[in-house]
Amino acid sequence: MFKREFWIKYKTPYLFLFPAFFVICVIVIYPIVYEIYISFLNRNLYTWGTNEKFIFLKNYISILKSVAFYKILGRTILWTFINLIFHVYGGLYYALLLEERLPGHKFIRSILILPWAIPQVILALAWRGEFNPVFGFINVVLGKIGIDPVPWMNHPIWTFVAPVIVNIWLGIPFMMTIISGGLQSINKEFYEAAKIDGASYFQQLRDITLPLLKPILTPAIIIGTIWTFNNLNVIYLVTTPSSYADILVTYVYKDAFVFYNFSSAAAFSILIFLILVFFSLIYIKITGTFSLKGKNLIFY
Repeated sequence: MFKREFWIKYKTPYLFLFPAFFVICVIVIYPIVYEIYISFLNRNLYTWGTNEKFIFLKNYISILKSVAFYKILGRTILWTFINLIFHVYGGLYYALLLEERLPGHKFIRSILILPWAIPQVILALAWRGEFNPVFGFINVVLGKIGIDPVPWMNHPIWTFVAPVIVNIWLGIPFMMTIISGGLQSINKEFYEAAKIDGASYFQQLRDITLPLLKPILTPAIIIGTIWTFNNLNVIYLVTTPSSYADILVTYVYKDAFVFYNFSSAAAFSILIFLILVFFSLIYIKITGTFSLKGKNLIFY
C-alpha cells in the first residue's frame, strides 16, 4: 500500500511529463544537435555521403573572416531595429487610442488586427504585386500625382525599404494586442489618484503606464526581435530574386537550398542563434525586468 501511494505521489507526474519531453527532444533538441554536428563538416551537394570529413571550426572561421557576413549582419540589425521601433511605438499608440473607447472601437480593433490574422505568405505576395514597378498600385498612384515611379525591386535602397514597409504593417497589430492586454491589467485607481494630484496625460503615461507595462513589454520586445531577425517570409517573398535586401536568414536559406552548402548554412544558423541569445541576455540585464530573489521570479 505504501509503495503504491509513493508511486502515485512521486512517480506519476514524471510519466505525464515524458511525452512532452520526448516531443521536445525530437523537434527541438535533436535538430539543434544535428545542426551543430553538420556545421563541423564540409557537407555540400558534391561531398554528401561520399567525401565528407570533419573540418571542425573552418566554416565558422570562414564566415567570420568574410566581409559579406558583416555587411549582411549590419543590414539585419538595421532591419530589426527599424521594424521594432515602429512595432513598439505604433502598437503603443493604437493600444492607447483604443483604450479611450472611441465610437466603434471594437470594429476598429478588428480592422487593425486583421494583418496579423491573415497568413503572412498571402500578405507578402499581395504586397509584392503592389510594388510592381509598372502595374503596382503604389507606382500608379505616384504617377497620378506627378511623381516618377519608384524602382522598388532593382534599387539597393528601395528594395530594402519595400519589405520594411510590409513588415511594419504586419508587426504593429501583434504589439498592439500585447500592450492592450497590459493596459487592461493596470489598476485604474492609479490614474484617478494622479488626476487628483494634477498630473497631466503625459505625466501619467511616463510615471504610471510605461513602468507598469515594462514586465509585459520586455518579453514582447524579445519575441518581436527574434521574429523580425528571423523573418524569412517577408524579405524572400517580396524581394526575390533581388539580393539587395538579404538579411542573415535569407542568406542562409539561399546558401542551403540554392547553392547547397549545407555545412556553411548550418554554421551560419548557429551564429544567428548565439547572436539572439546574447541579445536576449543583454536586454534582460539592462532593463532589469526579471530578477531572482530566493526562489521566486519577481517583476519590477
